[in-house]
Amino acid sequence: MTTDRAVRIMAGSFILLSLALGVEGSPLFYSKNFLWFTVFVGANLLQSGFTRFCPAEMIMVKLGMKKSEGVSCGR
Repeated sequence: MTTDRAVRIMAGSFILLSLALGVEGSPLFYSKNFLWFTVFVGANLLQSGFTRFCPAEMIMVKLGMKKSEGVSCGR
């Protein structure tokens, strides 16, 4: 697996989990404050689309994951 796919999987998982924990209608609801994590992940994806700077990808590369050729955070 390359960092491109891993970042997408991680971001999607974080968004779904934070929505499950932050939306009152969810059976997993804990606190509305989890919606701020959804905002953080979305903002990070947006900025990485413009700047190609992705902290998650940098961490994955340092942990030994293969970097995608010419692709960074979904680009």
